[in-house]
Order: sequence, then structure tokens, then C-alpha cells
Amino acid sequence: MSTEAVVQSTPARKIVIAGVMGALAVFLGWTHLGFIPWVAGAALTIMHVPVIIGAVLEGPVVGTAIGLIFGLFSLLQAVLAPTGPVDVWFQNPVISVLPRLFIGVVAWLGYKALKNVNEPLALVVAGILGTLTNTVLVLSAIGLFGHLPWAALPPIAIANGLPEAALAAILTVAVVVAWKRIETGTRKSRM
Repeated sequence: MSTEAVVQSTPARKIVIAGVMGALAVFLGWTHLGFIPWVAGAALTIMHVPVIIGAVLEGPVVGTAIGLIFGLFSLLQAVLAPTGPVDVWFQNPVISVLPRLFIGVVAWLGYKALKNVNEPLALVVAGILGTLTNTVLVLSAIGLFGHLPWAALPPIAIANGLPEAALAAILTVAVVVAWKRIETGTRKSRM
């Protein structure tokens, strides 16, 4: 049996990957390990990285499912255990849930477009595009509801979104390369 046949996706595998990555996103949020302290009291979030990884490994449906778990957790956390004054904004599912549904789809599209050209580059692009999708859609929803003036949003996107995108790209490459190495039982990744 070829190595490729061993790592083929099955419905059970997709459910397991969605569950594991969704649980990881919740764990990162619940423990606050998904928030890395950054300048001026802000934090870089990596809670969206499991969404990107799940989408790369198993496709856009799995990515959307993990994004839904991430978004619902954000909503519940904002309602049940708020940690700051902006959490009230995330009690609106248009801000906390809806943008997260698109992270995996966009990350998967970027990955799919470049996978056959250069897989490590495809993983970097997936990490960047998934992160920017989250940043742009969340900030746009915050702007649409008038929580912040539109002029304040680009500096936030640059100050937080770009470092988060770089971090997500690094984590996506590292985790997916390691995951594929484990799946194939080889010492070297197929990449």
C-alpha cells in the first residue's frame, strides 16, 4: 500500500481533524495562550491558526467547521467571561462568528493555488491569507457597527494584523510539515 493511500482523507478523519483543531482553538482562547502580549497592551492572537491548519489538511468544509467553533467560542467567551471593554462588541455574532467562517476557505484557496508549484510557499500564503481574512473581516464588522471610526482601523490592521500573519505563516508551515512527517512515518517531510 502506498504512503499516499494511507493518508487519504475519509469522513471520519475530517471529523477528527475538525474536532481536534476546534478543541485547540478553544484551548488557546480559554487558557489565554492564544493571545501573545504585544505593544501598548494589545495582544497578537493565534487562535485562528488551527482553522488555517485544518483547512490546509482537510479542505474548506473542515476549515469552515473549525472557524465556526472558534467563532462560537469567541461569542460565548464575550458573553460569559468578558476580559475587557471591547468584549461587548464580540457579543454580536456578525463580529465574533461570521468572519471566522471565511478564514479556512480563503486559506485553503491560497494553499490550493500554489500547492503544486511550491508547497512550503503555499503554506506561508495560506497562513497569511487566513490571518488577513480574520483581521479585515472582524475590523470591517467593528467599523460597520460604528464601534470604532473607520480611520482607526487601518493602523490596528497594520499593528496587529501583519505580525499575526507572519506568526501564522511560521506556525502553519511548522505544524503542517511536522504533521505530514508523522502521517507518512518518514524522518523527512515530503516537502
